[in-house]
Amino acid sequence: MIIRIFQVTTQPGKEAEFARFFHETAIPLMQRQTGLVQVLPGAARPDRPREFSFVMVWESLEALKAFVGEDYESPHIDPAEAEIVADRRISHYDLVEG
Repeated sequence: MIIRIFQVTTQPGKEAEFARFFHETAIPLMQRQTGLVQVLPGAARPDRPREFSFVMVWESLEALKAFVGEDYESPHIDPAEAEIVADRRISHYDLVEG
């Protein structure tokens, strides 16, 4: 299984707009994905009001690629986010099952 951590920093002053997108569009979209075992959305906290994240567990690299394409190492964003996102980061890990 693959862990994918996707982090977003909003443009200053765009926190509320991104929060609406995050809750109304991004979370429901992720929850419907085939091959996604678990998704843990992380909303902004008072000490970091511009930062949001998703921690995802995908059943396989193939399932992840079926969702994002072959360029899975690039942090893709929805076109609706382009003007409200200042920075985005993506990391991948192999899940260690114990």
